[in-house]
Amino acid sequence: MQPAQHQTRLIALDWGTSSLRAYRLGAHGQTLELRALPCGVMQLPEAEAGDKSGFEAAFEQACGDWLRAAPDTPVIAAGMVGSRQGWHEAPYLAVPIAVDSIGASLSTLRNRQGQLIHIVPGLIENAMLPNVMRGEETQVVGVLRALAGNDRSDELGHDVLIGLPGTHSKWVQIRRSGAQSQVAHFDTFMTGEVYAALCGHTILGRSMQASGGDADAGQLAFERGALVAQTAAGKAGVLSTIFSTRTLGLTGILDGASQREYLSGLLIGHEIAALKTMLRDQGRHPSQVMLVGESGLCERYTRVMRTYGFGPVEMVAHATERGLWQLALTAGLLQHA
Repeated sequence: MQPAQHQTRLIALDWGTSSLRAYRLGAHGQTLELRALPCGVMQLPEAEAGDKSGFEAAFEQACGDWLRAAPDTPVIAAGMVGSRQGWHEAPYLAVPIAVDSIGASLSTLRNRQGQLIHIVPGLIENAMLPNVMRGEETQVVGVLRALAGNDRSDELGHDVLIGLPGTHSKWVQIRRSGAQSQVAHFDTFMTGEVYAALCGHTILGRSMQASGGDADAGQLAFERGALVAQTAAGKAGVLSTIFSTRTLGLTGILDGASQREYLSGLLIGHEIAALKTMLRDQGRHPSQVMLVGESGLCERYTRVMRTYGFGPVEMVAHATERGLWQLALTAGLLQHA
Protein backbone atom coordinates (compact mmCIF):
# COMPACT_ATOMS: atom_id res chain seq x y z
CA MET A 1 0.00 0.00 0.00
CA GLN A 2 1.24 3.50 -0.85
CA PRO A 3 2.04 5.93 1.99
CA ALA A 4 -0.77 8.43 2.55
CA GLN A 5 1.28 11.31 1.19
CA HIS A 6 1.65 9.49 -2.15
CA GLN A 7 -1.99 8.50 -2.54
CA THR A 8 -3.97 10.17 -5.30
CA ARG A 9 -6.55 12.65 -3.95
CA LEU A 10 -7.41 14.60 -7.10
CA ILE A 11 -6.91 14.34 -10.84
CA ALA A 12 -6.73 17.84 -12.28
CA LEU A 13 -6.75 18.68 -16.00
CA ASP A 14 -5.59 21.88 -17.64
CA TRP A 15 -7.17 21.36 -21.06
CA GLY A 16 -6.46 24.15 -23.52
CA THR A 17 -6.67 24.73 -27.26
CA SER A 18 -3.43 23.00 -28.24
CA SER A 19 -2.40 20.92 -25.23
CA LEU A 20 -3.62 18.91 -22.27
CA ARG A 21 -1.78 18.77 -18.96
CA ALA A 22 -2.88 16.19 -16.40
CA TYR A 23 -1.90 16.40 -12.73
CA ARG A 24 -2.14 13.59 -10.19
CA LEU A 25 -2.30 15.45 -6.89
CA GLY A 26 -1.62 14.12 -3.41
CA ALA A 27 -2.96 14.71 0.07
CA HIS A 28 -1.94 18.37 0.32
CA GLY A 29 -2.29 19.32 -3.32
CA GLN A 30 1.29 18.43 -4.22
CA THR A 31 1.95 17.15 -7.73
CA LEU A 32 2.71 13.43 -7.63
CA GLU A 33 2.80 13.05 -11.39
CA LEU A 34 2.41 15.31 -14.42
CA ARG A 35 1.61 14.37 -18.00
CA ALA A 36 1.65 16.73 -20.98
CA LEU A 37 -0.12 15.65 -24.17
CA PRO A 38 -0.57 17.45 -27.53
CA CYS A 39 -4.33 16.82 -27.27
CA GLY A 40 -5.91 20.24 -26.95
CA VAL A 41 -9.53 20.74 -27.96
CA MET A 42 -8.41 21.64 -31.50
CA GLN A 43 -5.90 18.77 -31.75
CA LEU A 44 -7.81 15.76 -30.48
CA PRO A 45 -7.34 12.15 -31.59
CA GLU A 46 -9.25 11.54 -34.81
CA ALA A 47 -13.03 11.56 -34.45
CA GLU A 48 -16.04 12.04 -36.70
CA ALA A 49 -17.46 15.55 -37.04
CA GLY A 50 -19.57 16.41 -34.02
CA ASP A 51 -18.45 13.25 -32.24
CA LYS A 52 -17.00 13.52 -28.74
CA SER A 53 -14.90 10.36 -29.04
CA GLY A 54 -11.77 12.45 -29.45
CA PHE A 55 -12.27 13.82 -25.95
CA GLU A 56 -12.88 10.31 -24.64
CA ALA A 57 -9.64 9.07 -26.21
CA ALA A 58 -7.58 12.02 -24.93
CA PHE A 59 -9.03 11.64 -21.43
CA GLU A 60 -8.12 7.94 -21.41
CA GLN A 61 -4.55 8.71 -22.51
CA ALA A 62 -4.19 11.41 -19.87
CA CYS A 63 -5.49 9.66 -16.78
CA GLY A 64 -7.29 6.40 -17.52
CA ASP A 65 -4.75 4.26 -15.67
CA TRP A 66 -4.74 6.66 -12.70
CA LEU A 67 -8.51 6.20 -12.34
CA ARG A 68 -8.29 2.44 -12.63
CA ALA A 69 -5.74 2.45 -9.79
CA ALA A 70 -7.82 4.87 -7.68
CA PRO A 71 -11.41 4.70 -9.02
CA ASP A 72 -12.98 6.97 -6.42
CA THR A 73 -10.67 9.91 -7.17
CA PRO A 74 -12.53 13.13 -8.11
CA VAL A 75 -11.68 14.75 -11.46
CA ILE A 76 -11.69 18.48 -12.23
CA ALA A 77 -10.88 20.16 -15.55
CA ALA A 78 -10.36 23.79 -16.57
CA GLY A 79 -9.74 25.64 -19.81
CA MET A 80 -11.15 25.34 -23.32
CA VAL A 81 -12.56 21.89 -22.51
CA GLY A 82 -15.49 23.86 -21.08
CA SER A 83 -15.93 26.09 -24.13
CA ARG A 84 -18.60 25.80 -26.83
CA GLN A 85 -16.06 23.82 -28.89
CA GLY A 86 -15.11 21.69 -25.89
CA TRP A 87 -16.31 18.46 -24.39
CA HIS A 88 -19.12 20.09 -22.39
CA GLU A 89 -19.91 23.79 -22.26
CA ALA A 90 -19.58 25.36 -18.81
CA PRO A 91 -21.46 28.70 -18.87
CA TYR A 92 -19.56 31.90 -18.17
CA LEU A 93 -19.98 33.56 -14.78
CA ALA A 94 -20.42 37.32 -14.75
CA VAL A 95 -17.79 39.67 -13.30
CA PRO A 96 -17.60 41.15 -10.69
CA ILE A 97 -17.74 37.90 -8.77
CA ALA A 98 -16.57 36.53 -5.43
CA VAL A 99 -13.70 34.12 -6.07
CA ASP A 100 -15.32 31.41 -3.91
CA SER A 101 -18.34 31.46 -6.24
CA ILE A 102 -16.25 30.02 -9.08
CA GLY A 103 -15.64 26.74 -7.26
CA ALA A 104 -19.29 26.60 -6.22
CA SER A 105 -20.45 26.75 -9.87
CA LEU A 106 -18.80 23.78 -11.56
CA SER A 107 -20.53 21.99 -14.44
CA THR A 108 -20.41 18.21 -14.74
CA LEU A 109 -20.43 15.45 -17.32
CA ARG A 110 -19.97 11.69 -17.29
CA ASN A 111 -17.76 9.96 -19.81
CA ARG A 112 -18.56 6.62 -21.41
CA GLN A 113 -17.16 4.76 -18.41
CA GLY A 114 -19.42 6.73 -16.09
CA GLN A 115 -16.63 8.83 -14.61
CA LEU A 116 -17.92 12.15 -13.25
CA ILE A 117 -15.85 15.11 -14.46
CA HIS A 118 -16.23 18.58 -12.97
CA ILE A 119 -15.57 21.50 -15.34
CA VAL A 120 -14.58 24.98 -14.23
CA PRO A 121 -16.62 27.85 -15.75
CA GLY A 122 -15.04 30.79 -17.53
CA LEU A 123 -15.65 34.43 -16.66
CA ILE A 124 -17.34 37.15 -18.70
CA GLU A 125 -17.43 40.89 -18.20
CA ASN A 126 -20.46 42.32 -19.96
CA ALA A 127 -19.78 45.83 -21.20
CA MET A 128 -19.85 47.79 -24.45
CA LEU A 129 -16.82 45.66 -25.39
CA PRO A 130 -17.37 42.30 -23.62
CA ASN A 131 -14.40 40.39 -22.28
CA VAL A 132 -14.01 36.68 -21.53
CA MET A 133 -11.51 34.24 -20.10
CA ARG A 134 -11.28 30.45 -19.81
CA GLY A 135 -8.48 28.83 -17.86
CA GLU A 136 -7.00 32.06 -16.52
CA GLU A 137 -9.61 32.18 -13.76
CA THR A 138 -8.10 28.97 -12.38
CA GLN A 139 -4.63 30.52 -12.36
CA VAL A 140 -6.05 33.55 -10.54
CA VAL A 141 -7.45 31.25 -7.86
CA GLY A 142 -4.03 29.62 -7.63
CA VAL A 143 -2.31 32.97 -7.13
CA LEU A 144 -4.72 33.88 -4.34
CA ARG A 145 -4.11 30.49 -2.71
CA ALA A 146 -0.39 31.26 -2.78
CA LEU A 147 -1.03 34.68 -1.23
CA ALA A 148 -3.16 33.14 1.51
CA GLY A 149 -0.17 31.04 2.53
CA ASN A 150 2.22 33.98 2.38
CA ASP A 151 3.30 35.42 5.71
CA ARG A 152 3.12 38.89 4.13
CA SER A 153 -0.42 38.49 2.79
CA ASP A 154 -1.89 40.91 5.34
CA GLU A 155 0.56 43.60 4.26
CA LEU A 156 -0.56 43.63 0.64
CA GLY A 157 -3.57 45.88 1.07
CA HIS A 158 -6.91 45.40 -0.62
CA ASP A 159 -6.13 45.48 -4.34
CA VAL A 160 -3.96 42.99 -6.19
CA LEU A 161 -3.25 43.05 -9.92
CA ILE A 162 -2.66 39.63 -11.48
CA GLY A 163 -1.01 39.57 -14.89
CA LEU A 164 -1.03 36.54 -17.17
CA PRO A 165 1.26 37.38 -20.10
CA GLY A 166 0.99 35.21 -23.18
CA THR A 167 -0.74 34.93 -26.52
CA HIS A 168 -3.68 36.87 -25.10
CA SER A 169 -2.42 38.64 -22.00
CA LYS A 170 -4.93 39.08 -19.18
CA TRP A 171 -4.80 41.66 -16.39
CA VAL A 172 -7.13 40.80 -13.54
CA GLN A 173 -8.01 43.24 -10.78
CA ILE A 174 -8.68 41.60 -7.43
CA ARG A 175 -10.43 43.49 -4.66
CA ARG A 176 -9.73 42.01 -1.23
CA SER A 177 -11.63 42.54 1.98
CA GLY A 178 -10.37 40.49 4.89
CA ALA A 179 -10.35 36.86 3.84
CA GLN A 180 -12.70 37.53 0.91
CA SER A 181 -11.51 38.21 -2.64
CA GLN A 182 -13.48 39.45 -5.62
CA VAL A 183 -12.61 39.49 -9.32
CA ALA A 184 -13.54 43.12 -9.94
CA HIS A 185 -12.45 43.66 -13.55
CA PHE A 186 -10.12 42.30 -16.22
CA ASP A 187 -8.61 43.39 -19.53
CA THR A 188 -7.20 41.44 -22.48
CA PHE A 189 -4.30 42.42 -24.74
CA MET A 190 -3.54 40.29 -27.83
CA THR A 191 0.13 41.22 -27.56
CA GLY A 192 1.63 37.76 -28.01
CA GLU A 193 -0.49 36.85 -31.01
CA VAL A 194 0.10 40.23 -32.67
CA TYR A 195 3.86 39.88 -32.12
CA ALA A 196 3.89 36.47 -33.78
CA ALA A 197 1.75 37.71 -36.69
CA LEU A 198 3.93 40.78 -37.27
CA CYS A 199 7.14 38.74 -37.23
CA GLY A 200 5.81 35.96 -39.43
CA HIS A 201 3.35 37.58 -41.83
CA THR A 202 4.27 41.24 -42.43
CA ILE A 203 7.08 43.21 -44.03
CA LEU A 204 8.54 43.81 -40.56
CA GLY A 205 9.68 40.20 -40.39
CA ARG A 206 11.50 40.29 -43.75
CA SER A 207 14.67 41.80 -42.29
CA MET A 208 14.54 40.03 -38.91
CA GLN A 209 16.61 37.08 -37.81
CA ALA A 210 15.42 34.71 -35.11
CA SER A 211 18.68 34.30 -33.20
CA GLY A 212 22.42 34.70 -33.27
CA GLY A 213 22.58 38.38 -32.40
CA ASP A 214 24.56 39.99 -29.60
CA ALA A 215 22.72 39.49 -26.28
CA ASP A 216 23.61 42.93 -24.92
CA ALA A 217 22.52 44.61 -28.14
CA GLY A 218 19.27 42.68 -28.00
CA GLN A 219 18.58 43.80 -24.44
CA LEU A 220 19.27 47.43 -25.33
CA ALA A 221 16.94 47.11 -28.33
CA PHE A 222 14.20 45.64 -26.13
CA GLU A 223 14.56 48.50 -23.64
CA ARG A 224 14.54 51.03 -26.47
CA GLY A 225 11.28 49.59 -27.77
CA ALA A 226 9.71 49.52 -24.30
CA LEU A 227 10.22 53.28 -23.92
CA VAL A 228 8.50 54.24 -27.18
CA ALA A 229 4.99 54.41 -25.69
CA GLN A 230 6.00 57.17 -23.27
CA THR A 231 7.63 59.38 -25.94
CA ALA A 232 5.95 62.08 -28.00
CA ALA A 233 6.09 59.80 -31.06
CA GLY A 234 4.43 57.07 -29.02
CA LYS A 235 1.26 59.13 -28.71
CA ALA A 236 0.49 58.21 -32.32
CA GLY A 237 -0.29 54.70 -31.04
CA VAL A 238 0.98 51.23 -31.69
CA LEU A 239 -0.28 51.05 -35.30
CA SER A 240 2.06 53.91 -36.13
CA THR A 241 5.06 53.10 -33.97
CA ILE A 242 5.48 49.46 -35.05
CA PHE A 243 6.70 50.71 -38.44
CA SER A 244 9.81 52.04 -36.69
CA THR A 245 10.93 48.40 -36.42
CA ARG A 246 11.55 48.51 -40.18
CA THR A 247 12.95 52.04 -40.40
CA LEU A 248 15.47 51.48 -37.61
CA GLY A 249 16.68 48.51 -39.62
CA LEU A 250 16.81 50.42 -42.91
CA THR A 251 18.89 53.17 -41.31
CA GLY A 252 21.34 50.66 -39.84
CA ILE A 253 20.49 51.38 -36.20
CA LEU A 254 19.18 47.88 -35.47
CA ASP A 255 20.37 44.60 -36.94
CA GLY A 256 18.03 41.70 -37.71
CA ALA A 257 18.08 40.10 -34.27
CA SER A 258 17.75 43.45 -32.51
CA GLN A 259 14.70 44.36 -34.59
CA ARG A 260 12.87 41.35 -33.19
CA GLU A 261 13.79 42.35 -29.62
CA TYR A 262 12.85 45.97 -30.28
CA LEU A 263 9.39 44.97 -31.53
CA SER A 264 8.85 42.80 -28.46
CA GLY A 265 9.72 45.69 -26.16
CA LEU A 266 7.60 48.12 -28.15
CA LEU A 267 4.45 46.00 -27.98
CA ILE A 268 4.86 45.16 -24.28
CA GLY A 269 5.59 48.83 -23.57
CA HIS A 270 2.38 49.94 -25.28
CA GLU A 271 0.46 47.29 -23.32
CA ILE A 272 1.86 48.38 -19.96
CA ALA A 273 1.44 52.08 -20.76
CA ALA A 274 -2.23 51.51 -21.61
CA LEU A 275 -2.69 49.42 -18.47
CA LYS A 276 -1.17 52.14 -16.30
CA THR A 277 -3.47 54.76 -17.83
CA MET A 278 -6.56 52.60 -17.30
CA LEU A 279 -5.69 51.94 -13.66
CA ARG A 280 -5.11 55.64 -13.07
CA ASP A 281 -8.42 56.60 -14.69
CA GLN A 282 -10.22 53.98 -12.58
CA GLY A 283 -8.59 55.25 -9.39
CA ARG A 284 -7.01 51.82 -8.77
CA HIS A 285 -3.67 51.55 -7.01
CA PRO A 286 -2.78 47.86 -6.61
CA SER A 287 -0.42 47.24 -3.72
CA GLN A 288 1.10 44.21 -5.43
CA VAL A 289 1.46 42.85 -8.96
CA MET A 290 1.61 39.08 -9.42
CA LEU A 291 2.65 37.52 -12.74
CA VAL A 292 1.89 34.00 -13.97
CA GLY A 293 3.40 32.53 -17.10
CA GLU A 294 6.58 31.44 -18.84
CA SER A 295 9.49 32.73 -16.77
CA GLY A 296 11.38 34.47 -19.57
CA LEU A 297 8.26 36.34 -20.71
CA CYS A 298 7.38 37.30 -17.14
CA GLU A 299 10.89 38.69 -16.69
CA ARG A 300 10.37 40.88 -19.75
CA TYR A 301 7.10 42.19 -18.37
CA THR A 302 8.69 42.80 -14.97
CA ARG A 303 11.41 44.95 -16.54
CA VAL A 304 8.88 47.02 -18.47
CA MET A 305 6.58 47.45 -15.47
CA ARG A 306 9.45 48.79 -13.41
CA THR A 307 10.21 51.24 -16.23
CA TYR A 308 6.63 52.48 -16.07
CA GLY A 309 6.66 52.97 -12.31
CA PHE A 310 4.74 49.96 -11.02
CA GLY A 311 5.44 48.76 -7.49
CA PRO A 312 6.72 45.33 -6.47
CA VAL A 313 6.25 42.63 -9.10
CA GLU A 314 6.34 38.97 -8.09
CA MET A 315 6.18 35.81 -10.21
CA VAL A 316 4.03 32.89 -9.03
CA ALA A 317 4.77 29.31 -10.03
CA HIS A 318 2.38 26.32 -10.12
CA ALA A 319 -0.69 28.59 -10.23
CA THR A 320 -2.76 26.19 -12.36
CA GLU A 321 -2.49 23.11 -10.16
CA ARG A 322 -2.87 25.24 -7.02
CA GLY A 323 -6.01 26.77 -8.49
CA LEU A 324 -7.52 23.43 -9.49
CA TRP A 325 -6.88 22.07 -5.99
CA GLN A 326 -8.48 25.12 -4.36
CA LEU A 327 -11.51 24.98 -6.67
CA ALA A 328 -11.97 21.31 -5.83
CA LEU A 329 -11.82 22.17 -2.12
CA THR A 330 -14.40 24.93 -2.54
CA ALA A 331 -16.67 22.59 -4.49
CA GLY A 332 -16.57 20.01 -1.70
CA LEU A 333 -14.79 17.40 -3.78
CA LEU A 334 -12.01 17.02 -1.21
CA GLN A 335 -13.86 16.87 2.09
CA HIS A 336 -11.30 14.36 3.33
CA ALA A 337 -8.31 16.63 2.52
